[in-house]
Amino acid sequence: QVQLVESGGGLVQAGGSLRLSCVASGRTFNRYGMGWFRQAPGKERECVAAITWSGGITYYSDSVKGRFTISRDNAKNTVYLQMNSLKPEDTAEYYCAADKTVWREYYSRSPLTSDFGSWGQGTQVTVSS
Repeated sequence: QVQLVESGGGLVQAGGSLRLSCVASGRTFNRYGMGWFRQAPGKERECVAAITWSGGITYYSDSVKGRFTISRDNAKNTVYLQMNSLKPEDTAEYYCAADKTVWREYYSRSPLTSDFGSWGQGTQVTVSS
């Protein structure tokens, strides 16, 4: 399994930006797609962005498309989530996760939590109005 540690969360005003980072341990990071999920109180965990092992294909939920950007640096075992134009409804605990499937070439549908096998501990993002 891959161990994942997120950082970069915090409190920001609406319209501001944050960049989340997720560092993975292990030498097999570059085999796996990676995802960023979020969970607000009382709501289900949802995937907001995902990226294939090569970084060539990305997925974004409609709620963040055009505002968030996922990227990865396989040399640093790190995946990023750049979040711009933040809104109060983006407030949630954010988690990074590693895909269960190696060498995934694309995401044909919205990634599910069951598609991912390793999870970080989460980082809180709070957007004030």
